[in-house]
Amino acid sequence: MTVNTALEIRRKRLMFRSSYRGMKELDLVIGAFAAAKVKDFDADALREYEAILDVPDSDLLDWLCYKAPVPAAMDTPVMRLLMDFDYVKTLR
Repeated sequence: MTVNTALEIRRKRLMFRSSYRGMKELDLVIGAFAAAKVKDFDADALREYEAILDVPDSDLLDWLCYKAPVPAAMDTPVMRLLMDFDYVKTLR
C-alpha cells in the first residue's frame, strides 16, 4: 500500500467518524467541517484531527460553543481551523 493510499483510507475513515459521532448536533457540524477540509489534510493534520474526534462529545460541544476553553494540549492548528469554520456558509 502506498503512502497516498494509506492517507486516503485514513481520510475516508475520518469522514465517516465525523458524520456518525452519536450526537446529532456534532454530526452536522463536524461532518460539514470534515467534508470541507479533511481532503486537504496531510498526515500531521490527520493525526491532530483524529485526536479531536477522540474527545467526548460533551467536551467538544462545549469548546465549539465557547462554554469551556480549549485545553492547551488540544489547541492545535486543526482545532483552530475547526473553531473558525463557518458552518452557516455550508448550509447555503
